[in-house]
Amino acid sequence: MRGAVVTPSTLFIIKLGGALLDDPRALAATLDGVAAMHRANPGCVLIVHGGGSAVDRHLNRLGVISEKRDGIRVTPPAQMTEIAAVLSGSVNSTLVALLLARGCSAVGLSLADGFSTDARVSTRFDFDPGCVGEVTGGDPRLMQTLLHASFLPVVSSIAASNEGALLNVNGDDAATELAKILCATGLVFLTDVDGVLDGSGQLIASLTGAEIDELIERGVITGGMIPKVRGALATARSMGGQVIITSWRDPTILSRLATGHAIGTAVSATTTTHASHTVSLTR
Repeated sequence: MRGAVVTPSTLFIIKLGGALLDDPRALAATLDGVAAMHRANPGCVLIVHGGGSAVDRHLNRLGVISEKRDGIRVTPPAQMTEIAAVLSGSVNSTLVALLLARGCSAVGLSLADGFSTDARVSTRFDFDPGCVGEVTGGDPRLMQTLLHASFLPVVSSIAASNEGALLNVNGDDAATELAKILCATGLVFLTDVDGVLDGSGQLIASLTGAEIDELIERGVITGGMIPKVRGALATARSMGGQVIITSWRDPTILSRLATGHAIGTAVSATTTTHASHTVSLTR
């Protein structure tokens, strides 16, 4: 890490992606909530986004076959520039424009800008993922400078290696690593479900590491939720706060967050209570 962290009194990192970006009404409601948070406390919000569906549509138009394995997009070097053009280009610019229209001083960035992250080709897989990246650290100064000047960073999940190659980072991983680098108060994953559900389909209000391991072993937590909860736990341990997994389908979710509470699953490094589905995000 090249610079010292100057931790703001409150910083929420909000991950946008998946079906939310393809639902204009839901996206508008979510960005209304982001704008309300920003107006109430400028510099308290940073957005990280993916955009896999937009990438799929773009590659399909080009007649390019995109392979996915183990939950990630295999990214041959020949496809990397096209993927970056979508994520750091059209998706990022659209989100910035929508936030500007709501009066937010939004700034479009990538993971690579200003050495905000250091990244390398991922070593997590037993196959060649191509230009799939993993973040190994970073410098918080650019993001902190913008936040302290009351800007709202909108960060795409495109990173760069030390050799100057563009890398495609999983959006959840990107949000997780930025939360660690910036010592965020809270990290919010907006998904298409209310949170982590138990075997009866009921919302689990809070989870610790031991509980996560048990639910994965029992087959209660499966598929794409596994890396999400594991990443959430690692981030909670690193930043000493909570990570919230909640639904973008509730248009009031971010307004609740702005007042210090959200509905969803709180992942914490410490023992938590299951007495309520309301979780505090304030320090």
